[in-house]
Amino acid sequence: MLIDSHVNLHHEQYADDQAEVIARARAAGIGMMITISDKVSSFDAVHAIAMAHDDIYATVGTHPHESKENPELTAQTLIDLAARPKVVGIGECGLDFHYDLSPRDIQEQVFRQHAAAARATGLPLVVHTREADERMSAILAEEMAAGPFKLLMHCYTSGPELAAQAAEMGAWFSVSGIATFKAAAEVRALIAGFPADRIILETDCPYLAPVPMRGRRNEPAFLPHILGKLAEVRGWTLEEAERRTEDALFALFDRIPRP
Repeated sequence: MLIDSHVNLHHEQYADDQAEVIARARAAGIGMMITISDKVSSFDAVHAIAMAHDDIYATVGTHPHESKENPELTAQTLIDLAARPKVVGIGECGLDFHYDLSPRDIQEQVFRQHAAAARATGLPLVVHTREADERMSAILAEEMAAGPFKLLMHCYTSGPELAAQAAEMGAWFSVSGIATFKAAAEVRALIAGFPADRIILETDCPYLAPVPMRGRRNEPAFLPHILGKLAEVRGWTLEEAERRTEDALFALFDRIPRP
């Protein structure tokens, strides 16, 4: 089964054809999707998509870009929302010091609440990190010391030192369309070193369409191109890459019943 671990189906880019996008994904062999909460105020829309489709699950959380929307967000709010049916992860959350769309101290404060919620619920933490390796490293170390939780480094493009630290913590890593970009040799080198049993796939649609669709709006139906690049980088057959990523996903998102 091909599984897209990170889609943003509630985004306005799909307002006119969300049903068709989902249908194309199924026609392309995508057996399951996880649609991601980018902010708590959008969670109802995200959750409604999951509840309307047997093959779609959801997360709850606030992206670092959106941390300023609710700087007083508490772990308890996330825990309460995560109790709803079909919620299988906490996030997307983390640090983004590239755009700094929310103040850095607020990003950190909100991120720690997500870590506490992951610890309390047993749900995996879906982490976004960009140009924040030093602070991300320190926060993950501190939060793991307070009590372990499952960790997914989503669409990982940060440095090798943080990747190694996260891997030692037992993290999973997701591979996106960036792996197919001509200029992404460093990302492919990282992918070659990820733990073989902790790699999953994502499109992060509508962003980051893989080659040969680069420049277009991304869709879950494009996931096979990412699978192909992962297989190439790791020296796996397509069948092995599909099996390994499926096994890894169900090990991480263990609230999803495996067919």
